[in-house]
Amino acid sequence: MQEAVYNQPHVQSRGEPMQSPEDVAAIGRLKACGWGIKRIAGELGISKNTVKRYLRQGGWAPYVNPVRTKALDGVNDWLRERFITHAGNAAVVQQELRNQHDITVSLRTVERACAPWRRELAACAQATVRFETPPGQQMQIDFGSRKATIAGETVVVQLFVATLGHSRRIFVQAYPHQHQSAWFAGIEAALQHFGGVPRQVLVDNARALVEHHDAVSREVVFNDRFRALAHHWGFRPVACAPYRPRTKGKDERSVGYVKRNAMAGHTFESWAHLQQHLDWWMREVADQRVHGTTGEIPAERFRIEREHLLPLADRPPFEQMRRLSRRVARDATVEVDTNRYSVPWRLAGRLVQIHIAGCELCVLDEGREVAHHPELAGRRQTRCLPEHLQGIVGYRAPGQTAMPLAASERGDEPIPVVPHALLQRDLSVYEAVAGGGWQ
Repeated sequence: MQEAVYNQPHVQSRGEPMQSPEDVAAIGRLKACGWGIKRIAGELGISKNTVKRYLRQGGWAPYVNPVRTKALDGVNDWLRERFITHAGNAAVVQQELRNQHDITVSLRTVERACAPWRRELAACAQATVRFETPPGQQMQIDFGSRKATIAGETVVVQLFVATLGHSRRIFVQAYPHQHQSAWFAGIEAALQHFGGVPRQVLVDNARALVEHHDAVSREVVFNDRFRALAHHWGFRPVACAPYRPRTKGKDERSVGYVKRNAMAGHTFESWAHLQQHLDWWMREVADQRVHGTTGEIPAERFRIEREHLLPLADRPPFEQMRRLSRRVARDATVEVDTNRYSVPWRLAGRLVQIHIAGCELCVLDEGREVAHHPELAGRRQTRCLPEHLQGIVGYRAPGQTAMPLAASERGDEPIPVVPHALLQRDLSVYEAVAGGGWQ
């Protein structure tokens, strides 16, 4: 009987505690003494059904969990690989489960199955291997946004920041936008500031510079004009890993340093005043501080790095021109980057071409220049030249009286006013034309 007791597994009823082997043995002994089920249950403080079940079972047996099959059994390794590849996006993994394995489960089921790897993914994103670059090897560039008060107006300033990898020397330039022209102008200004060219320029995956970067294969397709700029100056462009900004950690920290130190608590009279302040800050503060990682002053460390930079070799600036198309509005203006620039009013409704280079904006109509303006640094501003509106109906130049209604449509010279007497003809003229006489 004892062998039968230990050979049969016990299946526990839901909500009922399992009895110990000693209690189950006591049930068997009391039953052998002739006790009834009700008396045994009362003596041991358990239910009659429990007594019946153990007597029917023949004694105590270890509890065995029921074996249940799960929908995701057999795809554990595949799940981990796809979850890591998709950077923790369980919704995409759920779609691939349905398409590739014909397994349809809820999103919550996928999230529970992938929960052990989420911490691994977070740790992988945070972990960074500190590396030091040799002198003249690398320059890291990036943009950072910061609100500032300029001429009494709160605007968003885009700060181009370049950091030399060895010396940690910083260059900062302020722009109203992050267009490709600002990236190129910032790079060239940084090279002139440092007096040489590094062998590599490490960039983020900004659309102005990188057209495609595959996170798995690490295949990078740089913008054609950016590659031309790199060839012009002789450096090799390098893109940091997608979704891993920490691989460009030197410049990431420099951007935060500029925001907190150079910009905090300052107001500026103009954009020129802002850049003057940044120039002073770079020279007197950033270059003279003791760097937290190297423990040295960047200006002194730069003395070594400067000797390893490639020479500028008197290269001319890389010509960067933005080419846009705009339709002239009814108020004889074209809009570029929220700012409006006037053009001759006769072009209202026409499609014109806009070229922007060197902070100068040129408007062309069928290849012919029709307007020229300096590029506005702020936002939602308007620059209007009076000569562009001369001749438009209702326009009155400053200090000028209203234009006579008899002015020509071209606005070049007024139409001569014909005296009213000259408009009168003898009635015989009209009689001859009509072929009859007046009675």
